[in-house]
Amino acid sequence: MEDTRNLTDEFKGLPNEEIIEKLAARRSEIEVAIENVEHDFNIGTVVRNANSFNVSKVHIIGKKKYNRRGAMCTDKYLEICHWSTVSEFLADQKERGREVVAIENNTPRALPLGEKEFLDKTTLVFGSEGDGISEELLNGAEDVRYIESFGSTRSVNVGVASGIAMYEWARQRLIRR
Repeated sequence: MEDTRNLTDEFKGLPNEEIIEKLAARRSEIEVAIENVEHDFNIGTVVRNANSFNVSKVHIIGKKKYNRRGAMCTDKYLEICHWSTVSEFLADQKERGREVVAIENNTPRALPLGEKEFLDKTTLVFGSEGDGISEELLNGAEDVRYIESFGSTRSVNVGVASGIAMYEWARQRLIRR
């Protein structure tokens, strides 16, 4: 019977538990957080990207339920944590010695992503395209970065932004090594 799951050849035919075990043995140190994202498909896209980069954890702040269709079932291979409040999330990050980097273009504090030197223990935070990341979370982040744009649009979709930012972290912390 052919395995029709969207998996790399290495994982085809394996039960989910074995896939999770193999992924856990080589997780990267990056984590991602999602706050204020209104569209379920965008949340699913961020989760799918997180699977692609084998992140340690995905944090969803506020909204607990989302349509998992956008994640294409990749959420079953990830640890997903839900936080009711920003303060709970930030306390967890501080306690575990993680650098919180908000990806946000709608604040004067933001600097270009291309100039960022990432730490291993980084948590990237993404918000909605409308409201962005809350002031509370921006104030709690150690760094705020925007993705440089070269066309007429000032920003890319949050799902696209998450893939770009995760790749930049991986390029610096995994690929260069």
